[in-house]
Amino acid sequence: MAEQAIRAADVARKTNETDITLAFALDGTGVSKLETDVPFLNHMLDLFTKHGQFDLTVEARGDVDIDDHHTVEDIGICLGQTIRDALGDKRGIKRYASVFVPMDEALAQVVLDLSNRPHFEYRAAYPSQQVGSFSTELVHEFLWKLALEARMTLHVIVHYGHNTHHMIEAVFKALGRALDEASTVDPRVQGVPSTKGVL
Repeated sequence: MAEQAIRAADVARKTNETDITLAFALDGTGVSKLETDVPFLNHMLDLFTKHGQFDLTVEARGDVDIDDHHTVEDIGICLGQTIRDALGDKRGIKRYASVFVPMDEALAQVVLDLSNRPHFEYRAAYPSQQVGSFSTELVHEFLWKLALEARMTLHVIVHYGHNTHHMIEAVFKALGRALDEASTVDPRVQGVPSTKGVL
């Protein structure tokens, strides 16, 4: 039996607004090394990594003196690109996943298809517009750019909750678990999981 190729990728992105290097492995051990100027995003990426059993290294500096927008958006772009590259030709993967994750009073659901057709649907109403200094509207920006660059169909639904931190945390945990499930290689799947013969 042939040894499975390592499913990992890295990327560097430097603009007038951000300077990012990022390395991602689908088949990891839940280890993250995160150095960004956005502490709340560090926390969320750590959760995503741990609950998806990925490995993730991010070094990012950006114009956070203006706000966190460019840094958060560009990390989403970079992570999406490495997910797409790490998936390779997607032979043998499960492709789909639907995961519910509770966080105390909050409940989030992530449904995704590693389809090569980028689409994003987002249903979330947070009680607060800020978590510390982090703007909750940046969750949408991060997830949309992630879905676009990973070329996945991504639906995120926060069903309910009272604590904004808990609600967003549930989203990132569910995202990790859903990506882990959808990217899992299933020995029953012959070739690419599509009647088209390609993803």
